[in-house]
Amino acid sequence: MVSAEPRIDAARLTDFAAAVYRQAGMPEDDARLVADTLVQADLWGHQSHGVLRLGWYLDRIRSGVMAPVTKPEFAVDAGAVAVIDGHDGVGHVLALQATREAVKRAKQYGIAAVGVRMSNHFGTCMYYTRLGALDGCVMWLTSNGGPAMAPWGGRKKIIGTNPWSVATPAGRHPPFLMDMANTGVARGKIYFARNRRQPIPEGWAIDSDGAPTTDPQAAIDGIILPMAGHKGYAIAMMVDLLSGVLTGSGFLSSVHSPYKTAEKSNCGHFFIAVNIEAFQPLAQFNARMDQYIAELKSVPLAQGHDAVYYPGEIEANNDAANRRDGLLLPADTLAGLAAIAADTGLRGKLPF
Repeated sequence: MVSAEPRIDAARLTDFAAAVYRQAGMPEDDARLVADTLVQADLWGHQSHGVLRLGWYLDRIRSGVMAPVTKPEFAVDAGAVAVIDGHDGVGHVLALQATREAVKRAKQYGIAAVGVRMSNHFGTCMYYTRLGALDGCVMWLTSNGGPAMAPWGGRKKIIGTNPWSVATPAGRHPPFLMDMANTGVARGKIYFARNRRQPIPEGWAIDSDGAPTTDPQAAIDGIILPMAGHKGYAIAMMVDLLSGVLTGSGFLSSVHSPYKTAEKSNCGHFFIAVNIEAFQPLAQFNARMDQYIAELKSVPLAQGHDAVYYPGEIEANNDAANRRDGLLLPADTLAGLAAIAADTGLRGKLPF
């Protein structure tokens, strides 16, 4: 059966998204960066973090809680350590600057840590850690978010999904990319299910009365459950301590989610870059990663699986296929893009 939804060229979709943000007052390079992060998430197959969110960031600019022109300054500039105050600028722009700073300082000192305070949501963590890996570093990133889950043993949500990511080069393969929230599922996937009018699996969330639910809206109004029970709760705390408490940014219930478009975010990020060349030649590390991945893939397959994949490999495969064939987006996402085009007078730039 052939889908009635059109295949969309990624470059044209990026051009449209960038035009939307330029019109909202972002400088050209910043607008194109934010657009690229959204389209890249769709290319990877993570549509919960893709152009579905185009309007969220636009609304945050319009409501005045996110500045369209980002004006960061160093609160701390001390060799291998730095802290950037984002002054409520665009999270994507701040995250890219912090990534570059961490890599630059790691190349000089072997390892570097960069914190970001008073930022905004920046899309997928792996967009930035991948850049560090491509520059020959092991890259680690944590970011806190608005309340989504309760502390273990509690019944009020005050802790975010608080994602974190680690990336490394992977020899002849695309980079190793680990990116996960500490809830059993990223909250964006629940919004994505709601937009598609689909139920969510039981075990993802409980409703406001504490009962298990498969209704995505009831899950959004209720509490998303941590991954691995108390272990996910503890890791979410770790991310909040590093991203919020340590950087001087907001933490726990003082952080607000990107879809609360009239509330200042107060979120923070924490980056660590490790220069691989400080430990061993990069070529040697890459050869060892090739050996590592080959051994992973040598094990017998479990029932129902066609291959053993390392983290980041499926996304790399999706990226190649979607760039070749075009992106297939849900009807509700297409409708949302069309509404933004009409609102901004950019119908002529729609890629469908």
